[in-house]
Amino acid sequence: MKRIVIFRNGSNVDGKVIAVTHSLEEVLQEAGRKVGFEVKKLYTPQGGLVDDIKLIRDEDVMYVSPGEPFIELNKRVQWTPSDGDSMHTSLKVGSSDNWITLNVGGRLFTTTRSTLTGKETDSMLARMFADEGASSWQSSVDEHGAYLIDRSPIYFEPILNYLRHGQLILDKNINPQGVLEECKFFGITSLVEQLEAIVRKQQPAEDFTPISRREFVFSLMSTNTTTDLRCQGLNFTGADLSKLDLRHINFRYAILKGTNLSGANLSQCNFERADLSHAILDGAILLGAKFMCACLEGALMKGCNFEDPAGSRANMEGANMKNVNLEGSHMAGVNLRVATLKNSNLKNCDLRAAVLAGADLENCDLSGCDLQEANLRGANLKGASLELMLNPLHMSQTIR
Repeated sequence: MKRIVIFRNGSNVDGKVIAVTHSLEEVLQEAGRKVGFEVKKLYTPQGGLVDDIKLIRDEDVMYVSPGEPFIELNKRVQWTPSDGDSMHTSLKVGSSDNWITLNVGGRLFTTTRSTLTGKETDSMLARMFADEGASSWQSSVDEHGAYLIDRSPIYFEPILNYLRHGQLILDKNINPQGVLEECKFFGITSLVEQLEAIVRKQQPAEDFTPISRREFVFSLMSTNTTTDLRCQGLNFTGADLSKLDLRHINFRYAILKGTNLSGANLSQCNFERADLSHAILDGAILLGAKFMCACLEGALMKGCNFEDPAGSRANMEGANMKNVNLEGSHMAGVNLRVATLKNSNLKNCDLRAAVLAGADLENCDLSGCDLQEANLRGANLKGASLELMLNPLHMSQTIR
């Protein structure tokens, strides 16, 4: 029986091998099942349309299409300014990276792999599309083969343009706060500080006056113990909130830079997208706490307790935790999926059954950790220290 290697139209990565059966229709159906969209056309590497199964030879390379014309590999039309006159252009044909189409919230964006991976090498987009990262990430595609990303296209467009030419340009109808949140989600760190400055200029100065410990304690005392205290978006920069009982408080979008929360009970608190950079949380109780997409860069979290066997697990999915010190923390079952833990200290941490799929663990110190049944599939373990492990890692923990 013959077999062929198929690629998506215009791409030479993530190839699939299929068998050539009795009819061209069966080949197209099997190709569609492999690539995840309905295949209507089959092309040779030279762009010839295959309309008869007899034209297919064993070990041929073919390109599948949902209906669009053949896209030639490594060729593009590029307009470049002529010497001496920026108003005139000349046509230049040359090699380029593979073109990639993204379906962001229903809107299509076409760009190159080098645009997504060249400027922000540690971003989520760079990790998805570096080499064969998209295939290992198992991203879903639409019927045209575009990678599906469930985010706002309005706020994504300025980010993509920034990756293209290095300049942040915001239309008048674009809310910079929305672009800031997308930058934090995608890990475009070089834009975060610039956008934060723009957001601060648009807010009244009094909105950014930090709340003191005294003011906050008065608020706690005046709130019923059965009522959740809403602190969403408030500024606690540099405040001393150590050893307080702060259970069930909503800190979403709050600014807690350098805040002292050591020894505090933060069980069931919501820190989603909050800024906790360089905060002190040593010895804090964090049962069921939520840190989705929060910024914890440089935070001190030694000896924290995340483990709640009888309740919900702490959720730190997508959090920025570069250079965090988590030494000796109890983190069994914690969700750290696609979190960034580059250069962090996780020495002697209890990470049993923790979810670290897709996490960036580059140069992390994981020596002495308990990683029994932990999910490390797709995680970046480059340069990570895995000495004196309590239990050896099984291959199934790291390979999909």
